[in-house]
Amino acid sequence: MKALRTPDSQFNNLPDYDFTPNYVTVGDGLRLHYVDTGPAQGRTVIMMHGEPSWSYLYRHMIKAVSAAGYRVLAPDLIGFGRSDKPRDMSDYSYSSHVAWMQDWLSQMDVSEAVLFCQDWGGLIGLRLVTANPDRFAGVVAANTFLPTGDAKPSEAFEAWKVFSQTVPEFPTGGIIKGATVKPLGQGVEAAYNAPYPDESYKAGARIFPAIVPVSPDMDGAADNREAWGILKMWEKPFLTCFSDQDPITKGGDAVFQKLIPGCQGQPHQYLKGGGHFLQEDLSPELSQIIIDFCESL
Repeated sequence: MKALRTPDSQFNNLPDYDFTPNYVTVGDGLRLHYVDTGPAQGRTVIMMHGEPSWSYLYRHMIKAVSAAGYRVLAPDLIGFGRSDKPRDMSDYSYSSHVAWMQDWLSQMDVSEAVLFCQDWGGLIGLRLVTANPDRFAGVVAANTFLPTGDAKPSEAFEAWKVFSQTVPEFPTGGIIKGATVKPLGQGVEAAYNAPYPDESYKAGARIFPAIVPVSPDMDGAADNREAWGILKMWEKPFLTCFSDQDPITKGGDAVFQKLIPGCQGQPHQYLKGGGHFLQEDLSPELSQIIIDFCESL
């Protein structure tokens, strides 16, 4: 597998992102980057991003949650951010992403952690939770889902998938901008473009929509059904905080709340003024939700 590595110079002077980089090797020699900040002995909060963002999405939340006394880990998925980027789209699969992140999680050796997950951060992160239940004390799920291929995807998702596979230049920063409600600050769109000096670096970002299991026989679908079997018995706290302006994951919170026992009695949030990337729109609110959730455990 041939992989590209974004030059460090691409990440110089990004607005509000001054974290020391950390790296581990996963899979067949791939370097995976993650942010690790806050007290080493505090409860760990893992913030997992999705498509086509990276840990930069959590920059404000990382600072707020770590300042409240919690250790924050925010990894970049392989193909994103400061992590290595296999060059061929065929190098990426749902199963490979889960395996890479399982490798990372094992090396972090966390216990009693809280997962905050959004978009593909949930598709991958919830698989980690169900495979490693002893490592997690609770979950906060935002604008995400865990598909088994048994339900027909929405028209919004189908349109997004077609766009991602056909647009000549995949506009990573523009996609973030188009899926937020508030204007991005100066230099923020460029920061989302920073990991990708040219189109050759975007194989992972481009293929992600096409590997979401939309039929029962796709890679990941059977494993997700098994994961749902565990989630339907999950009694640890599971909180949803979805936003009101995301057509892609709309209604997913109701599914979690109906099927997961740990959702019972939780102060679920339906946040107004947030697009798909609600971390950009509502970072103070989300940070406080995480802090309150951790304090309740």
